[in-house]
Amino acid sequence: MKSTLSALLLAGCCSFAGQADAAPQAKNIIFFLGDGMGPTTITAARIFKYGEDGLLNFERIERTARIKTYSANAQVTDSAPSMGAYMTGVKINNDVISMRDATPAAAGKDANGNASIDRCGEGNGSAPMTILELAKAHGKAVGAVTTTELTHATPASTFAHVCHRGMAYSIAQQIVPGGAGYNARLKDGVDVLMGGGRNHFTPFDQDANPHGRADGRDMLAEFATHGYFVAKTRADMMSARPGRRFVGIYSADSHLDYALTRRPEQPTLSEMTAKSIELLSRNPNGFFLMVEGGKIDHALHASNAKNALVETIAFDDAIQTAIERMRAIDPGLENTLIVVTADHDHTMVMNGYPKRGNPVLDIVRGYANGEPTLDADGKTYTTLVFGNGPNRPEKRENVDSAQALADDYHQETGVRLAGEGHGGGDVKLYALGAGSAPFKGTMENTHVFDLMKAAFGF
Repeated sequence: MKSTLSALLLAGCCSFAGQADAAPQAKNIIFFLGDGMGPTTITAARIFKYGEDGLLNFERIERTARIKTYSANAQVTDSAPSMGAYMTGVKINNDVISMRDATPAAAGKDANGNASIDRCGEGNGSAPMTILELAKAHGKAVGAVTTTELTHATPASTFAHVCHRGMAYSIAQQIVPGGAGYNARLKDGVDVLMGGGRNHFTPFDQDANPHGRADGRDMLAEFATHGYFVAKTRADMMSARPGRRFVGIYSADSHLDYALTRRPEQPTLSEMTAKSIELLSRNPNGFFLMVEGGKIDHALHASNAKNALVETIAFDDAIQTAIERMRAIDPGLENTLIVVTADHDHTMVMNGYPKRGNPVLDIVRGYANGEPTLDADGKTYTTLVFGNGPNRPEKRENVDSAQALADDYHQETGVRLAGEGHGGGDVKLYALGAGSAPFKGTMENTHVFDLMKAAFGF
C-alpha cells in the first residue's frame, strides 16, 4: 500500500513537472497584477458590479490557482518582494526590489529633503534576472504599465534592482538609456513605460517641482534623445504610432487619479493597455507586458472600499480589453499567455448575514426581514469592514446607508493602526492561452516565474 501511494505521488509530481517542460511556447506574455486584490476584494467587486450570481471578466478564465505570498523574511509581504518573486523566481526580503539576499537599507535624503540616495552598499545582495530582462535578451519587446508612480514597487520590480523600494530617484535612473545608473540588461530600453510620478524624472525646482531630482537631470529629455515618444497626457498617448519606444508619465507628481475622480488628461488603464499592445505587438519576436492595477491597494490602505471596488472593475475591464485585442491578433491565443493575479491580500472582510441583493457597500440588512442588523450595543454596521486601520471609534455610533454608500466613506476597523495593512492570505491566479495548463493547485509565488519562463521557452 505504501509503495503504491509513493508511486502515485511520484507519478503526479513528474506529470506536473513534465507539463511545465512541455508547455506550448508563448510568443507573448501579458502579466496582470491587481495590487492588494485579495479574494474578498474580488468577491465584493463582483457583487458590486454584477450581483451575487455574476462574474468578473477575469473570473471566466478557466485555469486557476492559489498563490502563497509570504516573503523571505515575513509572513505578511509587502508589494516589493511579492512582485519580485513573480518576476525573478526568488524569495526576497520585504522592501527590496528584485534583489536576492539584500538587507533593506533606508533611503537617504538629498539636499532638498527628498529620498534619493542609494544606501545599498557593496555586497548587499545580488540581482537575479527578471522575466522582463530575459524577454529583452531574447529580442522581444517589453513594457510596464501602472496606475501608480512608474518607480513604485510593482513596476520597478520588472526593470530595476535596489535594496529599498523608497529609492524612487535611483529606480528612475535604471530605465533611462545612456545615463548614469542605467540597467544595461535593458539593452536599448524598455519599449513601453506608462504610469505617474513625473517628478522622479525631472529637475528640482522649489516652486514648480519641489519633489524633483536633486541631480538636475531632465530624464524626459533624455528619453527623447534616445528615440522615445514622450507623452504627458492621454491625447499625447493616443497620437503615438508604432515604430518608436514610448514613455508616458501622466501626473506631475504622485500616482494617477482614482477612476472615480480621474482628470480627463489621464488615460484609463484599459486605454493604456490597448495602446501598449498596439505598440509592442509589432515586434516579430513577440513581447512581454506587465499591467498593474495599483490603485486597488491604495484604496484598501485608506480603508475606502468603494474606490477599491471601482479600481478592481477598471482592472477587470483592462484585462478584457487585452483578451479582445490579443484574440484579434492571435485568435486562439495559441501564441499568447495571459496571467492575472495579485501580490498580496488585505484585511477587508465581508461580515454579518446581509440579505441577497443588499448593496455590498451598505449597512447589513438581515436576510429574514431586510431590516438593519444591529451589533451587541444596538448599532448598525457595514457588510465590509477592515481588520486593522485608523477608523476605530472610541464609541461606535449608528452608520446609515447615505454614509456607507458615499464615495468618501472609510469603513470601520478592528485593531487601530495608522493605516490599514496587508493580509497574509493566499491570493488567486487565473491563466489563459499558450502555456497556461500548469497553472493549477496551490503554488509558491516564485513558481509563477518558472512557468512563465517555460512558456516562453527560455
